[in-house]
Amino acid sequence: MQFELPEEQHRFTALPAEVLEQALRDPDRYPVVITAAGEAVGFFILHIGSGIASYRAYTKTDLPELMLIRALLVDYSRQGQGYAAQAMSLLPGWVHQHFPAIRELILAVNVKNEPAQRLYLGTGFVDRGMRRQGIVGMQWIMHYCLSSK
Repeated sequence: MQFELPEEQHRFTALPAEVLEQALRDPDRYPVVITAAGEAVGFFILHIGSGIASYRAYTKTDLPELMLIRALLVDYSRQGQGYAAQAMSLLPGWVHQHFPAIRELILAVNVKNEPAQRLYLGTGFVDRGMRRQGIVGMQWIMHYCLSSK
């Protein structure tokens, strides 16, 4: 999978080549490829377990019921075609089916990454006003409750 992003986007996320090896070594990380017409157009990682314990402070959900979304991206040449929105819209149902113990999805998005904020808000994620300092600045912590699914 060869994905490209302009630097102004790459500073907010990791390319698969930068995180895939670690994800494949960690049984609590699940790499996901977004496809369209049989081609890879995007990527993200689902992360559970003790490796996301620092996110527990931002929710009342117990750690075994919490899943973190990491490193979401759509290849630059395929952006603007709705792939990320479709993936995030389908994700809650897919997680509920394959990880029935998960009750909440959580993610961190940089305060300067307005397109990603709009994506998540538009696909049902909620900003409860929680913030944390990330590597490249302040981040919103966003939530999606699966309890009613």
